[in-house]
Amino acid sequence: MADVPAEEYLCTRIRRAEQALMAHHEAVLRTYGLTMTQYTVLLALSRDDGMSGAQLARACGVTQQSMATVLTGMQAKGLIDRQPSPVHAKVMIATLTDAGQRHLDGAYQEVNVLEKAFIDKFTAAEHRQFCDLLDRATDTLIEQTPRPAKSTSHRPPSA
Repeated sequence: MADVPAEEYLCTRIRRAEQALMAHHEAVLRTYGLTMTQYTVLLALSRDDGMSGAQLARACGVTQQSMATVLTGMQAKGLIDRQPSPVHAKVMIATLTDAGQRHLDGAYQEVNVLEKAFIDKFTAAEHRQFCDLLDRATDTLIEQTPRPAKSTSHRPPSA
């Protein structure tokens, strides 16, 4: 592998693709006054309306503290509403407002233009193969990610 230039590494190519995808989405979403996290919240709520901040944080891959800030801003913009959970009074449940749905609908249509462009660039067989290859690459990335060791004791190991 030492004789292969870094720009030919699969990891480098995946990272470049991810950076290009994020730049595209961020440029589109900026016209709607949305960040990628806010867009992801709107998408999650459109699929499963009535989610807690913790559930949305997991869905968006951010901390609960970051999500709390995001949700406060989205509520101030009128994109979501939050009410106490009927089960846990301290838990606030977020729901999509009509304004949030309109923002999502417009942004989704523009983000989806990219999906259509990909469909135009690949044959149906290439599209299926590319999706399969990306899924295999993602599985490998997950498999190769180190996991924290599970400790059965709170004491450091003895020497």
